[in-house]
Amino acid sequence: MTTEQADALVIFGATGDLARKKIFPALQALVKRGTLTTPVIGVARPGFSLEKLRERAKESVTEHGGLDPEAFPKLAKLLRYVDGEYSQPETFDKLKQALGAAKLPVHYLAIPPSMFSTVVSNLGRAGCAEHARVIVEKPFGRDLASSEQLNQALLQVFPEPRIYRIDHYLGKEPVQNLFYFRFSNTFIEPILNRNYVQSVQITMAEKIGIEGRGRLYEETGAIRDVIQNHMLQLVASVAMDAPTGRDLDALRDEKARLFRAIRPVSPNEVVRGQVRGYRSEEDVAKDSKVETFAAMRLHIDNWRWASVPFFLRAGKSLPTSVSEVLVQLKAPPYSVFGENLCDPDASTNYIRFRLGPDVAIAQGVRIKLPGEAMRGEELELMATQQPSDHMDAYARLLGDAMKGDATLFAREDSVAAQWRVVEPILGNATPVHEYAPGTWGPAEAQRMTRWADPAPTHRSK
Repeated sequence: MTTEQADALVIFGATGDLARKKIFPALQALVKRGTLTTPVIGVARPGFSLEKLRERAKESVTEHGGLDPEAFPKLAKLLRYVDGEYSQPETFDKLKQALGAAKLPVHYLAIPPSMFSTVVSNLGRAGCAEHARVIVEKPFGRDLASSEQLNQALLQVFPEPRIYRIDHYLGKEPVQNLFYFRFSNTFIEPILNRNYVQSVQITMAEKIGIEGRGRLYEETGAIRDVIQNHMLQLVASVAMDAPTGRDLDALRDEKARLFRAIRPVSPNEVVRGQVRGYRSEEDVAKDSKVETFAAMRLHIDNWRWASVPFFLRAGKSLPTSVSEVLVQLKAPPYSVFGENLCDPDASTNYIRFRLGPDVAIAQGVRIKLPGEAMRGEELELMATQQPSDHMDAYARLLGDAMKGDATLFAREDSVAAQWRVVEPILGNATPVHEYAPGTWGPAEAQRMTRWADPAPTHRSK
């Protein structure tokens, strides 16, 4: 599939929270890099104006990253505004006029998923969807059935190659680094399989709680919020086979194959937790069973990973904010020096990928202690360590969508496969266990495996 540069960007929900926190700062970054020179048309409900939109954009970039004195004025000149209700056909007639001679617009649906079908159908009716692309935000449904319904609504107007499902986690520099590190070094790929790997642990912890987002979190929970999407994408980055080509779908083909190999999670292999005090939050039910923490064991039924457990955990109000992948290697088959190194649970050989808030790639080894005795100690060899101040994920992904590169966007078959993995454990399929704030979840999760708790970083919040 060839790529073509878009000639207009339409943002539905231009006055919303996502636009304020992420989209306008990303647009300023694209203008600064010289990759955004096309009109940016904001669409929102009545009561706004172009001047107000420019003011809001200025407040956005000032608060989130800083106003660039050269790039922002250029962005402000690119802004256009269309005022109207999403359910009214005349809104889209006005949008058609605002697009003018644009032949390949990109429509960004930064709106609640409940409005996707309405907006998409009106785009088609008004002739705004011809040769256009559409960007939709996660969540891509609440379960497999709703995901399929959403996809059917999109496909009535846009063909699959023109649908860009955005998961900003895929655009993060550390996640890209993990993928690059795997397939650009000959020494690591030969050992990433069942012959050398004892287990894989992936932790995505947040020190903060839900921060007033009770209504939103009551509809999602940890499994829908980060495990079904972000964490399964990390599993794919660690476990997938190398892409077999350089075309846009080579990477997505391998990810989809990996997702299909993941066995649906059994309820007896998941622990859900709820932080003490969650039910006292605003807009949270007094008897809520929604999880703020989840830990689970995954099985990948393929030749490379058969019998290797993948342990995932994510949660709010944990001891630190950190995202980390730990590949625990098997112990040596024989202890040459008489040390107790053959216990699978005691192996000190590992590969560690710290993905945030700082970035590190490290390897755990043993070296000899000074002296006559052949005794050793654990040592971590640091391959790289750096701050995570990299290219913004939204800037990367918006730029890719504008030029027609769908590599880092979720494809229909992968989304469906990811929902199938977590489908058996959605809702109240398992009990929810209370845990204290600042701990690593309920005791039941601690008994799942010997977790390697990530060390705090000075950048944790």
